[in-house]
Amino acid sequence: RAALDRATVLLSMTKGGKRIDNVWGSGGGQQSVKHLVKEIDMLLKEYLLSGDILEAERCLQELEVPHFHHELVYEAVVMVLESTGEKTFKMILDLLKSLWSSSVITMDQMKRGYERVYSEIPDINLDVPHSYSVLERFVEECFQAGIISKPLRDLCPSR
Repeated sequence: RAALDRATVLLSMTKGGKRIDNVWGSGGGQQSVKHLVKEIDMLLKEYLLSGDILEAERCLQELEVPHFHHELVYEAVVMVLESTGEKTFKMILDLLKSLWSSSVITMDQMKRGYERVYSEIPDINLDVPHSYSVLERFVEECFQAGIISKPLRDLCPSR
């Protein structure tokens, strides 16, 4: 209890809190979800502009939130659904394949990301009318590339 009280005092002090941030850092789980979502969105947009998979992988690992990688999967698939060309489709497929094969994104995180897309596809379809067919095609390509399992592919909603 004394240690917690002392930590509370140190963190509430302006200069002390800054010093603790410098010593221990404020990465990983200390960042807000809103900030992490924004970082992941910027990471994906930067990747789509540069095409640099290694840089995207490095940036994702620097966030230090492996428990939140499902957000990258979710945002990436939604970007594919919202895009109009084949370029985004192929680039996101390549990115996910690379992150999967390098074990940066685990099976559990990949599954959670896809399940979130599956559950929100009715709402996404309101804004993007062709999203069901694009999702089915993307999921099939991911399955063929070995990124997702057959049971996860079979869960994909269809029109």
